[in-house]
Amino acid sequence: MPAIPDLFAKLRTEKRKALMPFVTAGDPDLAFTARVLREVVGRGASMCEVGIPYSDPIADGPVIQASYTRALEKKIKLAAILEMLGDTCPDLGAPAVTMVSYAIIYRHGVEKYCDDVASRGVAGLIVPDLPLDESAGLAKIAGERGLSLIQLVTPTTPRERAVRICETSTGFVYYVSVAGITGERTELPPDLVDNVGWLRTQTDLPICIGFGVSKPEHVRLLSPVADGLIVGSAIVKRIAEAATRPQADVLKEVGDYVATLLAALR
Repeated sequence: MPAIPDLFAKLRTEKRKALMPFVTAGDPDLAFTARVLREVVGRGASMCEVGIPYSDPIADGPVIQASYTRALEKKIKLAAILEMLGDTCPDLGAPAVTMVSYAIIYRHGVEKYCDDVASRGVAGLIVPDLPLDESAGLAKIAGERGLSLIQLVTPTTPRERAVRICETSTGFVYYVSVAGITGERTELPPDLVDNVGWLRTQTDLPICIGFGVSKPEHVRLLSPVADGLIVGSAIVKRIAEAATRPQADVLKEVGDYVATLLAALR
C-alpha cells in the first residue's frame, strides 16, 4: 500500500490528479462497503475515504448524516469496521483514510486507534473536530506509525491560520469548498479557484478539494488548481439504494458514476 506522499509524488510525475471517493462504513453493511472500495479503485480512484459512523454530525449534510444513522441503527461497532479495513486495505491498491471524530479516537485510546488502523493498512486520518491548536499530540503519534494527519482549511479560515494548518498537516491539505455542510451543489463558490490558488502559494503539500463536488463540470473547473477532488454525498446517495435494490446494480452505478468524474479529471 503506497503512503499518501508517495502516491502524490507518483501522480505529479505522471501529470495526473487524484479522485477520492467517500463511503460510510457499514451502510448498508460492511461487506458492501468493502465491495464499493474495491469497485471505485478498480475504476481508477487514487484514494478512498471511509467515514466512521458517529451520532453527532460535525459538518455532515443530510445524506451522510442519514447513512451514519442507518449504520448505527444496525449496532455497528468500531471493532467490526477495523476488521473490514484489515481485510480490504492491504491489497486495495490505493491508500485509504478514515474520517473519524476525535471523540471516537479518544474513547478508543489515541495510541491504540493509531496502532489499530495502521496495522490494518490504513494510510491516514481526517479528524474534522480536532482543533489545530490541540492536534500536535495526535500528529506525533500518527506520524510515528506512518499515518498522515490530514488537516482541513475552510473558506472562513483566516489566512495566517490556514498557513499554520498547512505546516502541521501531512499527506495533503483538505480544502473545504464551501462554508457549511457536505452535500451535492449545483454551483460552487465563484472565488473557490482563487482561494485554492492562493493556498497553493503557501504550501508544497498536495491540496484536495471536497464538499459539494459532484459533477463533471465541477471536476473540470477545479482540476487546474487541485491535486485531487473528494466526492462524498453523491456517492453515498447512490449507495443508499443498495438496501432496496440489487446490490450488483448499485455497485455498477457507483462505478459508472466514478468513471464519469475520472473522465472529466483526465
